[in-house]
Amino acid sequence: MAKDMTLLWGPGSPPCWRVMIALEEKGLQGYNSKQLSFEKGEHKGKDVLAINPRGQLPAFKHGNITLNESYGACIYLEEQFKGQGNKLTPENKAELALMYQRMFEGQSLFYDRFVPEGERHDSAKQRFAGQLKDEIKLWEGYMQATGPYLAGKSFSLADVIVFPVIAFLFRFGLNEEHFPKLAAYHNTVKDRPSVKNTWPPNWKDTPGMDALKNL
Repeated sequence: MAKDMTLLWGPGSPPCWRVMIALEEKGLQGYNSKQLSFEKGEHKGKDVLAINPRGQLPAFKHGNITLNESYGACIYLEEQFKGQGNKLTPENKAELALMYQRMFEGQSLFYDRFVPEGERHDSAKQRFAGQLKDEIKLWEGYMQATGPYLAGKSFSLADVIVFPVIAFLFRFGLNEEHFPKLAAYHNTVKDRPSVKNTWPPNWKDTPGMDALKNL
């Protein structure tokens, strides 16, 4: 079933990672997987452009269907394979609504490390750091109110989509003592089989960074 699926991806990319987690959760191992290097510019190569003309990753195909937006790919996989693997959408209406809310709120959790160092003005960096800290505080409060997962008692699409971003923040030095609920969530979910099996290979044997240690 997964043999007619192709995923081109880059290590350490939250959008790529969430699609890989979704595929694992739905029991769709064995798809055609190709790891590419951002540093070498391989995401601008012809293989990617043939699927995603923007030259961005992930580039995902299922048969003749192309889905390059990671949110869309994750939702599609859950909808098309509901009876397979782990169910990722709650039956309870309130939890389902909360799942969608957290999924799309996750777009506000990011760390813009791709701006060239010479273009990072101090005032902009300070403003961004303050905004990011306020956003992370919101999520710390969310975890205290719901837990153990982002939309309640069950692992859902909200976790598939947002966890890679939270892991990215801790990889970049987010202080666990300042955000203990998020840290507990991170430490729990990182041991989930679908997450362990898709953990970014470039993270496994390399130290994290300290860019966010002062938040």
